[in-house]
Amino acid sequence: MKLITLFESMTGAKVRDCIANEKLIFIVEENEMGRAIGKNGANIKRIENKLRKKIKLVEFSNDVLQFVKNIVYPAEIVDVRQENDGIIIHAKDTHARAMLIGRERRNINHLRGIVRRYFDINEIKVM
Repeated sequence: MKLITLFESMTGAKVRDCIANEKLIFIVEENEMGRAIGKNGANIKRIENKLRKKIKLVEFSNDVLQFVKNIVYPAEIVDVRQENDGIIIHAKDTHARAMLIGRERRNINHLRGIVRRYFDINEIKVM
């Protein structure tokens, strides 16, 4: 809560959630990304310097497929599809696929945890 309040006061953007691990992930409301980043990334740089942690911003979307695309950015993906109670992400190449899965499946498990906070999704696969 403290991090969310600090972020909102420094940027003026509305934050939906904050996830803390090796870096801070702020999930901002729709259409708030520009305000959160600031001119030339000034807001992000200022907050990273103050907290001494890397920050990733993700724009929330009520559409689960768009939300997944927002989270995995900047990884190059071809398509995101929903099948049954899971999501399938088609990566552009093996490098993008490896980036999405991560060492010891860390990235894909983290992605699944974030998506499950907002949507009823059981599984995420990368192809």
